[in-house]
Amino acid sequence: MARASGTDRYVVLPPEGLRVKGRTATAGAKAFLQELGAPVATSRQVTLTQGHRVPLRVVDSLGDDGAKLVEATPESALAIRAMQPGLQVVPLAYYSYAMVRHEIREPMTPRRASGTAATVTLTLVSKKDKTVVDGAIVVAFTDFAAGVGAQGVSDAKGEVSLALGRASVTLDRLYVYPTNAFWTLRKLKAPVKTGTTIELQPIDLAYTDALRHYYGHPADDAGAGVTVAVIDSGVADHPDLAVSGGANTVAGEDPEDYGDNGKHHGTHVAGIVAARGTPPTGIRGVAPGVTLRSYRVFAKGSNSADSFAIAKAIDLAVADRCDLINMSLGALSGMPDPTLRAAVQDARKKGSLCIIAAGNGDRGLVGFPASEPTAVAVSALGRKGTFPKGTAEAEDVAPPFATDKAEFIGAFSNIGPQIDLTGPGVAIISTVPGSYTEISGTSMACPAVTGAAADVLASSEILKTPRDAARSEALLKALYASAKLRGLGAGFEGHGLPQPA
Repeated sequence: MARASGTDRYVVLPPEGLRVKGRTATAGAKAFLQELGAPVATSRQVTLTQGHRVPLRVVDSLGDDGAKLVEATPESALAIRAMQPGLQVVPLAYYSYAMVRHEIREPMTPRRASGTAATVTLTLVSKKDKTVVDGAIVVAFTDFAAGVGAQGVSDAKGEVSLALGRASVTLDRLYVYPTNAFWTLRKLKAPVKTGTTIELQPIDLAYTDALRHYYGHPADDAGAGVTVAVIDSGVADHPDLAVSGGANTVAGEDPEDYGDNGKHHGTHVAGIVAARGTPPTGIRGVAPGVTLRSYRVFAKGSNSADSFAIAKAIDLAVADRCDLINMSLGALSGMPDPTLRAAVQDARKKGSLCIIAAGNGDRGLVGFPASEPTAVAVSALGRKGTFPKGTAEAEDVAPPFATDKAEFIGAFSNIGPQIDLTGPGVAIISTVPGSYTEISGTSMACPAVTGAAADVLASSEILKTPRDAARSEALLKALYASAKLRGLGAGFEGHGLPQPA
């Protein structure tokens, strides 16, 4: 939806939370939000008449008494603050996936080699049967320290042409990120020239990755009775997944289109929570018995989602009686955002727990919204031997190591005092549209913890309690009590790795 020239998008928030319903002390704020209205299908121009004329456009709304997404000039935003000082008028914030892949690794994107435009064409094939591999991202560094090299995507012939400046070159590093069915690849000091064939190792769905090492292959009814919301890029139809419903909260898109947006992230996350397949023809998540719901907040083909879409998804998930809300995403700015803070706090007060990826800032501070005190922040646990040699995950192994020296927190994972739990998040095999792939990130650790939490909740009496803050507190206590420390330290693992009941 195009934005008018000279305007920005803001979220108009009640004084506390996402809604003012029932708060008599904020009657003025409620009347003001009602005056803005609650558009259902189309946005429109609104001119307020409380002694001021403030032109703005209401783009989306959480009902008469809820937060509004508006398009306005900076002057109009100031005027709203002047009319209703109790309201918050905050700029729209943006979030992205918390996975370790080429879209996130901006520092890893190579600068093109200077000089001649000579190219090297590589061919990607399966190591097993030599069939070509298309759609794989190839990143080639001639000088890794300086970030010089080229990147491309393999075509239908499995070929990728890289402008490396020479027809034959020894690469400092070569990375391949397949989109499905194959492991990643990492080569050091790799000689390449046109005609070089790169073999990729197929994924065996019976392979014991970190998720299956810790959680095995749970029973069909693990997590039964618990409803889990996956707030993400949507969930595709897949033989291993059963999605019971959901919503698309992207402004201007079909609210009923909560399927995969083309980036596959949400489908992978959903499989970690609740895949119902059986190896070697499918894969199984941590809690196959949950009721799974998809809330798409990323637009079609997009790598970013805005704060209003995410807050609206949280609000809907709570209304749909979701017990656990998985959020494998983080703020692009890294800064706290009042809109999501209000949404996460509201969910906690209403008995729904937001479990959120800590972020992949290479041991940076826990990102927002995981850093919000009412959220559950998750770091990414890895284990040597749960991914083949020669994969890109070799770079994720880093000290400190656990009491079991095979265990570590992924080098990409954020850490700090806000970490509540850790979950397997290095080289995790899960579902993507029409296939399977492995991805690393706190994005993967987060749904592993969500699945374990579902199993803990399903076997307790907590499901029978009223949906309020006390319910959230009880679930959190049970979840922490289930966790086992690994010997990594509180800033790396929090209470440890949760264990299903």
